[in-house]
Amino acid sequence: MNLELFGLEGIPIVNKGENIAELILKALKNQGKTLEDKDIVLVAETLVSKAEGNVIKLGDILPSEDAILIAKKSKKDSKLVEAIIQEAREVVAVGPDFVITETNQGFVCANSGIDESNVGDGLATPMPEDADLSAKKIREELEKATGKKLAVIITDTQGRAFRVGAVGVAIGCSGIDPLWKRQGDEDLYGRKLHSSEVATADELAAAASLVQGQADEGLPVVVIRGFSAFDTLRNTESDIHPLLRPKEFDVFRN
Repeated sequence: MNLELFGLEGIPIVNKGENIAELILKALKNQGKTLEDKDIVLVAETLVSKAEGNVIKLGDILPSEDAILIAKKSKKDSKLVEAIIQEAREVVAVGPDFVITETNQGFVCANSGIDESNVGDGLATPMPEDADLSAKKIREELEKATGKKLAVIITDTQGRAFRVGAVGVAIGCSGIDPLWKRQGDEDLYGRKLHSSEVATADELAAAASLVQGQADEGLPVVVIRGFSAFDTLRNTESDIHPLLRPKEFDVFRN
C-alpha cells in the first residue's frame, strides 16, 4: 500500500459561520488538485470550532472555588481551569502541570481538549460540540460537490499516559469506521486473529498530524489518498464512539 498525503495551502483564519467544505474546495482549486474516490479528508478541530463559533473568551469567566483550588495545584490560570471544568463530565486527575478530565463528549484527555494555540489573545477553543456531526456535514457537502465517495475525520492532538509527546488522534469521523476489527483474518503463518482491533482513525489522524504540524504551518486540512482498507471500512453512519473505552473497562480509573 502506498499512501499519499498532502496539506491544503491557503486556508485563511476562519471566522464564525464560514463554510469549511467551501474553503476546502477553494483551496483544492487554487492548488490545482481535486478530490478522488476513497480520499480521506482530515480537518483540525480548531478550524471546526472557530467556524462553528465555539470559542471561549477567558476574560469573561468567573472562576469557582474548585477552579481556584485546582489552579493552585496545577499552576494553571484559574479562568482556564474553570473553562476546563465546564467542558468536563469528570476531573480525573490533577498534577503539577496538568488537569486530566473526561470531556462532555466522552474523551479522557488533558485540559478537556481546550486549545489556546492558533487562536487570538485571550481566547481558547474547546472541542467541537459534536465532531461526528461536523464531519458528516463536511463529508456530505464535499461528496455532493464532487460526486466522489469520501470520508472525513476531525483531528486533535493529545498526550498519552505512558509516553512523552502529543500525537494526532481522531475525535470525529464520517464515512469510515474508526475501528478495524480484524478477528478472523489470518497472520503470515495462517493463524486466525482472535482479538486484533486497529484504531484506524487515530492512525490516519497521526499521519495527518505530521503534515498539519503544531505551530505556524497553516495546514489545518490534509488529504490522505490510497488507503487500501477504505472499502472494507466504508460506513456512512459511522461515528467515533467505537474508539472510546467504556469507563467500567478502564483499569486506570477503577
